[in-house]
Amino acid sequence: MKNKKIAVIGIGNMGSAIVKGLVKSNIIPISNLFVSDRKEASLEKMGALGVTTFRSNVKAAQNADVVIVAVKPYHIESVINEIKPHLSEDKILISIVAGVGLDVLGQMVGKEIPIFRVMPNTAIAIQESLTCISINGNAEACKECIFDLFNVLGKTVEIGEELMAAATVLSSCGIAYALRYIRAAMQGGIEIGFNAEVAQFITAQTVKGAAELILHSGNHPEREIDKVTTPMGVTITGLNEMEHKGFSSSLIQGVLASYKKIKPVSPL
Repeated sequence: MKNKKIAVIGIGNMGSAIVKGLVKSNIIPISNLFVSDRKEASLEKMGALGVTTFRSNVKAAQNADVVIVAVKPYHIESVINEIKPHLSEDKILISIVAGVGLDVLGQMVGKEIPIFRVMPNTAIAIQESLTCISINGNAEACKECIFDLFNVLGKTVEIGEELMAAATVLSSCGIAYALRYIRAAMQGGIEIGFNAEVAQFITAQTVKGAAELILHSGNHPEREIDKVTTPMGVTITGLNEMEHKGFSSSLIQGVLASYKKIKPVSPL
């Protein structure tokens, strides 16, 4: 990957997060990283990182080995039509676009090229993303290269494309769900005496520690919960009150509501 040139088309929240992660990782020379967007302000921010910027998608894509498209679903067809003269079987197309399948992308491109559907989350900016990846039939030969790329930017899991909508909810939306818990716990911390800054630090580090316990041990969360819920103790009292108020149920229903929202999305 060190000698590859990467173009990122679309510098919204996710596109810019990917660029920041790539810059931070040093996986490729910064001179090999190109971006394009219609918004001058977005390009200025990327230019400040040392990245080569273009208003033209074609200029960003034509010299790249890997083209990452991170635009809104309603823009994907026009973007592909722009750049497809510069896509060939020795190039790799990566789509971050929600709701647009590999088959549809292949039809838009009109060529037998490697195509990946990738769903990271915004923690990719600090190399801590969970990135879900699906591939088309032409991508097997370059699969290891792309997984290596995204493993530098966090962790990856290969999934069947039929699970991509679910992956969007659990990983990409999941960042927001976790942050909302942190905000709520902070508010509780302020009520019991901490200032906002200290409450935020304690809560964020505690959540980080909880996640690391699961990632390192592989234990079910309840197994770790059991270690801190002593009989008649303060932890079980708080947990039971949260459950009485619908904590787990509301979270599950939120995940399902997001899934129902995204599942019927049609790219065309």
